[in-house]
Amino acid sequence: MDNQNVQPVYTNDEMTVGQWLVTLLIGIIPFVNIVMLIVWACGNPVEKRARKNWAIAQLIMMAIILVLYFAVFASIISSVMHGSGMYY
Repeated sequence: MDNQNVQPVYTNDEMTVGQWLVTLLIGIIPFVNIVMLIVWACGNPVEKRARKNWAIAQLIMMAIILVLYFAVFASIISSVMHGSGMYY
């Protein structure tokens, strides 16, 4: 057996640099990114497992940031209303 002609074997799970670049470029387009994250997170688990896991992690981070944003926003509004005498 001669190992000189062995070609690398790529599975469906592996993503090329080009696929990651397209994924990241889609991720910076407003509103399209959320739709695509949901599509990738709920998509076929056999297709691209790395992209699916990344999309799920991104959605979780977006949810955490959104909750923190609303908590800080509510705290600021509450303190402004309380400080101005508008607190009922």
